Amino acid sequence: MDHAAKIQGLSTLLVRKRLLEASIAVSLIEQARTGKHNFINLLIEQNIVTSKSLQQLLSDEYGIPALDLATVDVDQIPDEYRNESLIKKHHALPLYVERGVLVVAVDDPINITALEDFQFSFGRRTEPVLVEHDKLSKAIEKILDSGLDDIDLGDVSDDDLADMEVQDTDQHDDDVVEGTDDAPIVVYINKLLMDAIRKGASDLHFEPYEKRYRVRFRIDGILHEVATPPNSLSSRLAARLKVMANLDIAERRVPQDGRIKMRISRTKAIDFRVSTLPTLWGEKIVMRILDSSSAQLGIDMLGYEAEQKELYMNALNQPQGMILVTGPTGSGKTVSLYTGLNILNTEERNIATAEDPVEINLPGINQVQINLRAGLDFASALRAFLRQDPDVVMVGEIRDLETAEIAIKASQTGHLVLSTLHTNSSAETLTRLLNMGVPAYNIASSVSLVIAQRLARRLCSKCKEVEDVPAPVLLTEGFSQQQVDEGLSVYKPVGCDECTGGYKGRVGIYEVMPMTDAIAKIIMEGGNSLQIAQQSQQEGLSNLRQSALRKVAQGVTSLAEAARVTSF
Repeated sequence: MDHAAKIQGLSTLLVRKRLLEASIAVSLIEQARTGKHNFINLLIEQNIVTSKSLQQLLSDEYGIPALDLATVDVDQIPDEYRNESLIKKHHALPLYVERGVLVVAVDDPINITALEDFQFSFGRRTEPVLVEHDKLSKAIEKILDSGLDDIDLGDVSDDDLADMEVQDTDQHDDDVVEGTDDAPIVVYINKLLMDAIRKGASDLHFEPYEKRYRVRFRIDGILHEVATPPNSLSSRLAARLKVMANLDIAERRVPQDGRIKMRISRTKAIDFRVSTLPTLWGEKIVMRILDSSSAQLGIDMLGYEAEQKELYMNALNQPQGMILVTGPTGSGKTVSLYTGLNILNTEERNIATAEDPVEINLPGINQVQINLRAGLDFASALRAFLRQDPDVVMVGEIRDLETAEIAIKASQTGHLVLSTLHTNSSAETLTRLLNMGVPAYNIASSVSLVIAQRLARRLCSKCKEVEDVPAPVLLTEGFSQQQVDEGLSVYKPVGCDECTGGYKGRVGIYEVMPMTDAIAKIIMEGGNSLQIAQQSQQEGLSNLRQSALRKVAQGVTSLAEAARVTSF
């Protein structure tokens, strides 16, 4: 049975069991057929089924015994069965030999090829056991990457941490001022970095004050204090971080920017963007963890509703026009743009981007780093792009009239242009361009789609609980009378060992507004953002608040979190 037939069979089973809608099944099958996504992974990440329920369903359907992988110590798997290439290829794990038979953990009951390959490789008959997808992924990662996700930092030796490899730096510890290359400082910094990666932090803040020093991690958009080292170590910590980022340790009066590439295991390397800032009591250093996997998520992983995804895809498929993504810093605009660029990134297209800074490398796309000191700003980069025979152009941000005019000219002359602005809503984006001085007819004729977005924390699926919210409160928050009458359930965060305060990960909240004839007419007549927003509502488009409430009704996020990210 080929790969496509196996996916079709599994999706048919789920549709028959009424766990999956036929229309969604078609979309998931198409994504899986491209080879970029695993079908079972898509089911679980989109909360269609849980790992546990899928395991039980498949076990009952196919008559394969189920096993709780938590009861197996993967560290005890014999080395002779740790064929990493086969494990990675088939997403299956040989566990142990029982009565001469090699037992193989799988999450897909019709993964026959895996069993055949393991049998041929090890010369033993194989039998499958069904395990939960999440637990299998963690066990395989532990085998392949020495257990990064499961590592207990308290048990890591100083030697292990001190040996973590920092790449692409020209300076060494012996270049640092006296005392900054002490092993304890090196170990302490490395331990913090590992802890941040393990907890899924996006940023690390090292902050000196008059009488204390603190380290904070930004996890799912919220800062949490994680350490308070002695204030006397402030200069040593700053010097060590600057050495790692190849910055000038003697310069403490002006901000500096750098990057760190740190190899943390045999198969994993993490990139950090480092920024220093002279403050009253020393240098504050912020490190952004650059996660290249976020640029490869795929549009279905971002949280767009079906109709919003369709509008975005339609705009991306146009040969020309302008797509604008708006929202505050940290709202996920870059990921939305990168996702669109990855969809467009084919051999037939010439794609160029101007970014400040270039955070994630996108193979096949010509990325330009803005350098204001050298005179390379967004406008000059955009002019250069238009002489490079582009099909698609991405401008990191439209900050001024000059950049806006060139971008609009490009969108009117056969190019697809993607960019960002900083506004609160889609409607305000259009009036912001008017306020910059862009003529109304240019906006109406060139802008094809505007996306406003926020990032809300996703409720932990392991511990979330139904919240008792009175019906009048639900109505006040924006839910309809029909939803309340039908017994709407909203969930609240609880907190467990697998999450942070009841939340784990984030999901996008979107307001997707195409340029319709009616909206174009309002712009041409000098209308304001309120009129544009009202017209958008009349056309049945969801605003940010309504989109957030849909995520609440789906059990993806909490009512309090929806209010936090959409109250402006």
